[in-house]
Amino acid sequence: MIVVAEVSIVVEMKIIEMRTYKLKPGKRAEFLKIFRSKSIPAHAEIGMKILGPFLSIEDPDTFFFMRGFPDLASREPMKAKFYEGELWKRELENLLMPMIEKYDVVLVEDPEGLIHW
Repeated sequence: MIVVAEVSIVVEMKIIEMRTYKLKPGKRAEFLKIFRSKSIPAHAEIGMKILGPFLSIEDPDTFFFMRGFPDLASREPMKAKFYEGELWKRELENLLMPMIEKYDVVLVEDPEGLIHW
């Protein structure tokens, strides 16, 4: 008797948002104080990873960070949990959004698992 077992391995790729924020003049320190003390811990509670912030050395009003997700399928539900949550709706949205001049997001995959955090 010969038994053949078929094994399927599904590898979910990490998904990373590369986020660049241009803030209104003179607001970076204030924004980052709130971002570090409230936003980053709230992201971590949901399971989103934050790498950064990285401050621009060419523009005192710009910074960059990466926001990581376990996979593409989890991205929208995790974002919804953050942006529809009490902390964002009752506090952070009104504090942070007025300080932002513009932001850009580039969504990338990490197929080789280069990001470890």
